[in-house]
Amino acid sequence: MSNTLRFPAEWEPQSAVLIAWPHADTDWADRLGEIEETYIALVAAITRFEPAVVCVADDDVQAYARARLSSARVDMDRVRFVALPYDDTWLRDSGPISLRMGRGFRLLDFRFTGWGGKFEASLDDRLVEGLEQASLFEGAERQPIDFALEGGAIDTDGAGTLLTTWRCLHERHPGVDRDTLSTKLANWLQQDRVLWLDHGYLEGDDTDAHVDTLARFASPDSIVYQGCDDPTDSHYAELQAMGAELAALRTRDGRPYRLFELPWAQPILDDGRRLAASYANFLIVNGAVLMPVYGDGADERAQSVLREAFPDREIVPVRCRPLIWQNGSLHCITMQLPAGLVDVNAIE
Repeated sequence: MSNTLRFPAEWEPQSAVLIAWPHADTDWADRLGEIEETYIALVAAITRFEPAVVCVADDDVQAYARARLSSARVDMDRVRFVALPYDDTWLRDSGPISLRMGRGFRLLDFRFTGWGGKFEASLDDRLVEGLEQASLFEGAERQPIDFALEGGAIDTDGAGTLLTTWRCLHERHPGVDRDTLSTKLANWLQQDRVLWLDHGYLEGDDTDAHVDTLARFASPDSIVYQGCDDPTDSHYAELQAMGAELAALRTRDGRPYRLFELPWAQPILDDGRRLAASYANFLIVNGAVLMPVYGDGADERAQSVLREAFPDREIVPVRCRPLIWQNGSLHCITMQLPAGLVDVNAIE
C-alpha cells in the first residue's frame, strides 16, 4: 500500500455527510411528501453529530428545503446547500470516493451508469465534477476513472482490506475476470486485499447485490451482516450461504472476523412487490450510527446488534420505510466526507 494515499474507513472522523434533496423531477415525485419527511428526519439526525451538505437542484428547491428543515427545528447552522443538477438522490453511488493523500485528498470519480444502464444517469455521472466546480472540496484533486463502480458496491476497513460482491462487479464488467477486477480495485482504491462474496442478494434491490445492503465492516476485525433465520423465506439459502462465507474469511493476521448477525424483517410489500429492507444499510457518523428502521418487530433487535458491534457510538434509528419503495435505504442516499475535505463554513 502507498504510504501517502489511503482509503479511510467510514468510522474515521468526518467533516460532513453529503445528500441530495428529493424534488418533483426525481423518481420520488409520486410520493414526494412522504419521502421529504424521511429526509427531514435524516438531516436532523446527521446534524446532531456533524454538518450536512445538501445538494439542491435550483434556488426554489433550496428555499423549500430550507423552510422544511427550519420548521422541523433542524440546526441550520450545520446545514449547507450546494446547487447543481442531478437525476436522483442516491449519492452513495454517484458521489465521490475520497482517498487521503498526505494532507489533501484524491477524489475518485468513477463512471456512474445508473446501475448498469437501468436508469438515466447522465447528470449524476457529472455530480462529482459539479461539486468540484462549486468549490465544495479543500485540498483535493479529482481523478476521473472510466470504469463503472458505485460506492455502495465496496466497503473498506481503512487498513487495506476491501469487501465486495462478485454478483455486482461481474454484472457491470462481464468480460473481466476476478483476478483482473481485484487488481484494478486494489490499485485505484489503495487496497492490498480484496475479499469477494459470492452469495447474498435482496429482492427489490436493483443494484445487483451491493455489499452495503449485505455486509459491512464495523472495525478492522469485525463485520456486521444481514441474516435470515426463516427457512420459508426466499432469501434463506443465499443469506445462510453468505454467512458461511463470512465465517470463512480471515483478518490480516489470520483470525476469523467477529461477526454480528442482523435480524430479518418480515416481508414488506408494495403492490405485491417485495421491498429490500436491510438493516445493514446503516451510516456511521461522528460518534453515532444512524440505522434504518422499517416499523417491524425486528427493529429493536437490530438496534441491539448494532449497539454490540459499535459499543462506543450512539445508535440512532431513522424511519426508512419510504426509502425502500425506490429499492435503497439510508446508506444508499448518503456519502460521508472525511475530516478536512470540506470547509462547511465556506459553503453558501
